[in-house]
Amino acid sequence: MATTHDTLSSTARSRRFRPGGWTLGALVIAAFIALPILAVVAQVFLPSDGAWAHLASTVLPLYLRNSLFLVMLTIALAAAMGVGAGWLIAGFEFRGRGVLQWALMLPMTMPGYVIAYVYYETFTFAGPVQSALRALFGWGRRDYWFPDIASLPGAAIMLALVLYPYVYLLARAAFATQSLHLIEAARALGQSARGAFFRVALPMARPAIVAGCAFVGMETLADFGTVQHLGVQTLTSGIFRTWFARGEPVAAAQIAALLIGLVGVALVLERLLRGSRRYVGDPGGQSASAAARRPLTGWRAAIVMGLCAFPIVAGFVFPFADLARRAFLVGDPMWGPRFYAFAGNSLMLAALAALVLLTLGVFLAYARRLDGGPAVRGALGVAGIGYAMPGAVIAVGILLPLSWVDRSLDAWMRETFDISTGLLLTGSYFGLIFAYAVRFLAISLNTIEASLQRIPPSLDEAARGLGSGPARTLATVHFPLLRGGLLSAAIFIFADVLKELPATLIVRPFNLDTLAIRTYRLASDGRLDEASTSAMLIVAIGIIPVILLSRAMDNPSAH
Repeated sequence: MATTHDTLSSTARSRRFRPGGWTLGALVIAAFIALPILAVVAQVFLPSDGAWAHLASTVLPLYLRNSLFLVMLTIALAAAMGVGAGWLIAGFEFRGRGVLQWALMLPMTMPGYVIAYVYYETFTFAGPVQSALRALFGWGRRDYWFPDIASLPGAAIMLALVLYPYVYLLARAAFATQSLHLIEAARALGQSARGAFFRVALPMARPAIVAGCAFVGMETLADFGTVQHLGVQTLTSGIFRTWFARGEPVAAAQIAALLIGLVGVALVLERLLRGSRRYVGDPGGQSASAAARRPLTGWRAAIVMGLCAFPIVAGFVFPFADLARRAFLVGDPMWGPRFYAFAGNSLMLAALAALVLLTLGVFLAYARRLDGGPAVRGALGVAGIGYAMPGAVIAVGILLPLSWVDRSLDAWMRETFDISTGLLLTGSYFGLIFAYAVRFLAISLNTIEASLQRIPPSLDEAARGLGSGPARTLATVHFPLLRGGLLSAAIFIFADVLKELPATLIVRPFNLDTLAIRTYRLASDGRLDEASTSAMLIVAIGIIPVILLSRAMDNPSAH
């Protein structure tokens, strides 16, 4: 039967020991990840010549209000789609389930700014939908009302359509690994299927769902392309506008510091919502993935299929079909060997970032499991802040210390050996992977932590009793049980790095172009027909790991 227990046993809480290698390593990694953020925050203490006071009295309240409402609405929509789809896929058997279970992850391969372009051009006043309605009914401009996609609710819908897989993937994994004994007991006590879901299954999956919602919230806070195109003024768009358009880096850094504060509050709330207790499956019990799912037929199966298909159609099928039409009719005139280089660069960066971030995520999450003290908890909180920071701000924060190191090293080499080293770190692969680590470490960390929480501490104690140290316990006990979480983290990172734009554009080595850069350059100029080719390649590359991950998750041994 599933058990509930405290994160740290009373014995572990009472121990007092010197920080070990895992704790010191976690502190060093967190300090390294925090360096670019601190470089930006340090700008706050510089005089802004009245720019901050002007922002605070004019547009800053609007930025803050829009950001909060956008995050709350996006999380609500993404959670409704992700949790509902995760429960239906994990708990029921119906026609089409085998396709829907992996197709529900396809929208995460679609860049948010691309889907915003597609829907805006489709549903704007001059777009084909409203034009067809006016031609069909003879309406004028003031004869009808049509929802405005270029609005805060429209931006929330766009973001929720491409971000709900974060919630779906973690919720599905949590539901699939739950013991059936408690659910069957609830049904035997008179609970309906709905009651068993809300009273038993949903509370047991809460840590994973909260982690998924945290991903959605931080990704929404950091979004720039979608809100910029739809005209929603948020803290992120305000940072870009203040820094790059108005030339006020100090005031922009002060807005960024406010954004960092909001992220810190969000991380604290996420920890509080998870609580100090967790639910783990019974290793010897019957899990939902190992037992026959409840079969559905007739109209019930049709309703479930429709509910699961809606986010797929809205978040992937429709925009992808529109891109395919544009690519077939127009397409990018540069199609050819040049695009192979774009695709190769994108794949290489995404794979390398996934490998580095999985390694860091496992180390940090396991360090917290070994030492849940305030120092490690604070380190992990700092390490996750970068996920909600705009990519361009992180890039600037990275260039500041890297350029200082390059200048200092070059000056020392000139003085000592009369040799100029030039720029070794600035504009290098190291700097770019560093930017990805700052930006996306929270994905790896939160996903792996959610998976670790489902592993009973009794397994650690048993391994220690048999003489296994922390590293051996991690390798022999936890890694096999973490495979599903590691795969989830890998696909999250791979898909995000594949689509990442601002940090790549600023920090990349000279002449290193990716599919995302090509897509954004064309789409931002209003050349969506030409941008459709590279956008479709981003989606096509992302589909393969999505399918592999879904198959692995559907295998009971993957959990």
